[in-house]
Amino acid sequence: MKFLDQVKIFVKSGDGGNGSLSFRRDKYVEFGGPDGGDGGRGGDVVLEAVPNLNTLIDFRYQQHFKARRGEGGMGRDRTGAASPELVIKVPVGTEVLAEDRETLLHDMDAPGKRVVLAKGGDGGFGNAHYKTATNQAPRRADIGWPGEEMWVWLRLKLIADVGLVGLPNAGKSTFLSRVTRARPKIGDYPFTTLHPNLGVAEVDGNEFVIADIPGLIEGAHEGAGLGDRFLGHVERTSVLLHLIDATAEDVAESYAVIRGELEAYGGGLDEKSEIVGLNKVDALLDEEIADKLEALKAVTDSPVMALSGVSGYNLMNVLRSLASHVWEDAAEEEENGGGNWAPLKTEED
Repeated sequence: MKFLDQVKIFVKSGDGGNGSLSFRRDKYVEFGGPDGGDGGRGGDVVLEAVPNLNTLIDFRYQQHFKARRGEGGMGRDRTGAASPELVIKVPVGTEVLAEDRETLLHDMDAPGKRVVLAKGGDGGFGNAHYKTATNQAPRRADIGWPGEEMWVWLRLKLIADVGLVGLPNAGKSTFLSRVTRARPKIGDYPFTTLHPNLGVAEVDGNEFVIADIPGLIEGAHEGAGLGDRFLGHVERTSVLLHLIDATAEDVAESYAVIRGELEAYGGGLDEKSEIVGLNKVDALLDEEIADKLEALKAVTDSPVMALSGVSGYNLMNVLRSLASHVWEDAAEEEENGGGNWAPLKTEED
C-alpha cells in the first residue's frame, strides 16, 4: 500500500426534497383540501475516524463525495423520505483544513470520532403546511433547501507515542526494525526512507507506537532534500528519539542541524521531551565513544545514550527510557480526563 498523507476532496451534502402541491379528491368527501406533504431532508456528509487505516491513498481514486437529495413530498400528507448520511472513513489523526490549507476545521484525533462536514438541506414545505382558516386551498409548495458544498484538505498526522528524527543514514529505520516488527526499507544511501513508517514496540509488558520519518538535512524547512512536511507525523508524540550517527566527523554539528530544523518548523517540536541516541557505536572504539558522548552532552541538556541498532547494544535501556516518557505523558492526560495507557510493569512486579 502506498503512503499518502495529504489530499484535496470535494464534498456536497444532499439537497432537500421538494414539497408537494396536491389536493384531496376522495369520491365521497364533499369538500377536498390540500394534502401535499413536505420534502425529505438531504443526506449529511460525515467524517468518521477509524483505527485500521494509516494512509489517505483511497482518496487518490475518488475526490468527489456527494450525498443523495431527499425524496419529494407526496399527496395524502406523505412526507418524503430523508436520505441517509454519506460516511467518509479517514485514518485516526487526520486533520480537516479549509481550502486555504491553514484554517483547521476538525481534528479526527480519536477512534470512532464523527463530525458532520456538510449538513444536508431541509425539505421544502408542501401546500398542506400553508392551510389556514382564511386560506383553505393554498397553492404554494416550496422547493427543498440546497445542501452545503466545499473543497477541503485532508492532512494525516500519524498517531504515535515516540518519534524518530535525525539526519539521513542515522540508523532510524534499522532501529525501528530491531525494536518492532516493522520492516522498513534499509539501505546504505541517503533518503532510503521516503515516507513515514510505524511500528509497535513492547517493553516490560507494555506497548507503544514508534514513528520513523524520512531524514532531515540542513535547509529542510526551505525545501532541501525531502523538506520538512513529514515532521507533522511526530507532532503528536510524547518524546523524540534523536539518533546521531556515531561515525560522523562532528556529532555536535549533526545534532545542531536537526535542532535547527525543528525550531524552524515550529509546532512545538523543539520543546518536546527528547532522548539523544548515539547510534552505530559498534563501529567505534571505547575511547571514541566516550569522546563523542561528551561532545553531545556539551551541546544538550537532554539525556544522551549510546546504542547500536545493528548489534542490539543498549536497545532495551533506550526503550525503557522512552517508555517512561510515554507513561508520564499518559499519566498527565489521565489526570485531565483522557488517555488510557497502562502504567509500566517492572521486572519486580
